[in-house]
Amino acid sequence: MLPTRSSLALFCKVVDNYGDIGICWRLARQLTQEHHLAVSLWVDDLRSFQRLCPEVALEADVQQIAGVTIRQWRDQDGVFAVRDVADIVIEFFGCDIPPGYIAAMAQCRPRPLWFNLEGLSAEQWVEDCHTLPSPHPRLSLTKHFFFPGFTARTGGLLREAALDIERDAFQAGRSELAGFLGQFGVTPAEIVSTKVSLFCYPHAPVRALFDAWQAGAEPVTCLVPEGVAVETVEGFLGVRAAAGAVQTQGALTVRVLPFVAQRDYDKILWACDVNVVRGEDSFVRAQWAGKPFVWHIYPQDKNLHRVKLKAFLQAYAPDIDSVTAFSLHWNGAVADEANCATDWPAMWRALQDDRAAIALRATTWQQEMLANGDLAGNLMRFAAVLRSVPED
Repeated sequence: MLPTRSSLALFCKVVDNYGDIGICWRLARQLTQEHHLAVSLWVDDLRSFQRLCPEVALEADVQQIAGVTIRQWRDQDGVFAVRDVADIVIEFFGCDIPPGYIAAMAQCRPRPLWFNLEGLSAEQWVEDCHTLPSPHPRLSLTKHFFFPGFTARTGGLLREAALDIERDAFQAGRSELAGFLGQFGVTPAEIVSTKVSLFCYPHAPVRALFDAWQAGAEPVTCLVPEGVAVETVEGFLGVRAAAGAVQTQGALTVRVLPFVAQRDYDKILWACDVNVVRGEDSFVRAQWAGKPFVWHIYPQDKNLHRVKLKAFLQAYAPDIDSVTAFSLHWNGAVADEANCATDWPAMWRALQDDRAAIALRATTWQQEMLANGDLAGNLMRFAAVLRSVPED
């Protein structure tokens, strides 16, 4: 069994601007609030973190927010003592934690539990690698890989215990939805239009999608965070894409929102009819929102991200062609894309025509994911199993 009040250190190097720290911040809060651990979150990029959590002080070496101790991870140097080491150590996505910290881990008795929390994927090999041990080549330490995922043979998805209750209460009250969007200037006419939240990487074909919406028959309101798709958004607006800027051309209204804290971003996903999301954190939150979504996956060398994208689409919507087609084209993952222009108006119409099927699949998918348990809970159960095994 784990100690009554275990400590946990979570190390995060920010690669994907907001996605990496978004995942780690959610996990740190959940482990603190629901599992009562004393969590230290080591972060190398407090500026990106501050966009998600405005309370973060950029120059502070140590600060506490929402019960989590935030430590600025400045470099790989430093000497650590046994007392500095947490009972559970998590490195996110294979980041190299300071060698001095690892050396101190090897001196601890009992030794800390050490996990590499990997990235999310629906690929089959993930099931075989989940919870595999990896002995240190020199020290008497063993690290275990822990994979989030979409099946019972993985660690599941990140989800707070009260998330469903909060989402359902928000979506049940039309006035609450209108009041929330109204604070960003969203008008009653925009609220009854088809609302799309747009969060993507710079290379997304946003201009072509704007053209399709603008020439469409139904009003579309696109809510885009400040700093996203800046060149295209400013071209449409005709002014700087600052929070509060808005412009309507044809059937399309584009409104720029401030970058909001995670709790409010969830509400944006709950309020919109379609969510375009990127990376991993917003991708998972879109699934729990239960609305149609399109995933802009983080690009990887040798187009490995396309393999991940297709694996997810095969698991999520193998029989809904509009979801697969739109997602593949949005990510530039079609073989003939270079020789054939994408018919975005037709793609959008097909997606809209399949709304009922997509809504039904979103509901069944959530039930399947709930049956797998949540990532934090599964991680703590595995930690308890490891701790119950006597050390050599």
